[in-house]
Amino acid sequence: MTATRPAAAPPQQTFGTAGVAPMERPSLVTRFFMSVVAWAERLNLRCSKVGNPPVYDNATFPWAREIENDWHLIRAELDPLLQRQQDLPSFHELSSDVKTISTDSAWKTFFLTGYGVSSERNIAQCPDTWRVVQRIPGLKTAMFSIFEPGKHLPAHRGPYNGVLRLHLGLIVPEAAPGQLAIRVDRQVCHWEEGKALIFDDAYEHEAWNHTDRTRVVLFVDFVKPLRFPARLVNWLLLNLAVFTPFIREGMDNQKAWEKRFYEQAEALRNRRA
Repeated sequence: MTATRPAAAPPQQTFGTAGVAPMERPSLVTRFFMSVVAWAERLNLRCSKVGNPPVYDNATFPWAREIENDWHLIRAELDPLLQRQQDLPSFHELSSDVKTISTDSAWKTFFLTGYGVSSERNIAQCPDTWRVVQRIPGLKTAMFSIFEPGKHLPAHRGPYNGVLRLHLGLIVPEAAPGQLAIRVDRQVCHWEEGKALIFDDAYEHEAWNHTDRTRVVLFVDFVKPLRFPARLVNWLLLNLAVFTPFIREGMDNQKAWEKRFYEQAEALRNRRA
């Protein structure tokens, strides 16, 4: 990963993104949960064990080197999945809140686990990937993130700063300057195959692939190291997340997609037999 770091004032996390529509008419329970999350985010900023930069030095997390060392095993399991790339779900088809930033079919995903919910059938396709990500302390989500040519994800911020994000470059096309990158706050970073990029997605960020080839990363969220009492509050919120409408809807959508995907695969095998 390389990053451009212009001299500027210290970065500040904001709690919204200009130009991104808020969720329409959230329920009373959802509004209460969101107010608790806003309070917890302020606590997390005060209690971080690793500071609050937009982009982290990988040396902050020694296990990142181990993940990089086995990147070729993950890449080997990705290649067969891309043979059915057009059948993979677009991100917004699984998580409807993503529709505020992406509604086309150019951002696809292959889900392994998220907030205590795992896809056993998808994991069975990627046993080495699953073994490798188990080394990440506080693993919360793991999936492949597939940016097809021309995709531009507009500026937005993640829903909660109690987790940090890792992108492990798996397929990174050669690109002219500015064609393929991710901006986190004021830092423009470039993916590299076999290299980890660790950042805080609670800062405004955007990503783009203006090349003519697909870019793929392993997309992981893990628990941000925090001091007490933020560590306890964070644990409670992350374990309650599975009961929110966003996660439950995503679970249902993932199960429906899996049923179609593997039924189609079985039908294809039967025709070839």
